[in-house]
Amino acid sequence: MTENTTMRALAHPAHDEIELDAVLSALADPVRRRIVHQLATGHDDQACIAFDLPVTKSTSTHHFRVLREAGVIRQHYQGTAKLSTLRADDLETRFPGLLPAILTATAAEKADLEKAGTEKIGTEKADL
Repeated sequence: MTENTTMRALAHPAHDEIELDAVLSALADPVRRRIVHQLATGHDDQACIAFDLPVTKSTSTHHFRVLREAGVIRQHYQGTAKLSTLRADDLETRFPGLLPAILTATAAEKADLEKAGTEKIGTEKADL
């Protein structure tokens, strides 16, 4: 496929440029862990509007950008939609076991919250 000059490209770190500190920092936020969990358990490419996040659109845009710049997700435009994909293979190659551990912890955190009578995950750090 030939790129034209009007196509919008988004910057992503190359596989060997993904840094552990950046990934851990990105995953320290519960909203971003919620995004990663949904990407891991859902379709390969998901539009940003498909996420039911407890934050404003501008704040969710920020969270997606942090994940993309850390190398946790890859994003591309399809028409006017920005689609996100989890970079599971890249993360597993760079940091074996990290993503499964994060996903397991996030699922356990979600189960604990649901058990406590709330279905919120990733709202405010104080809620965790």
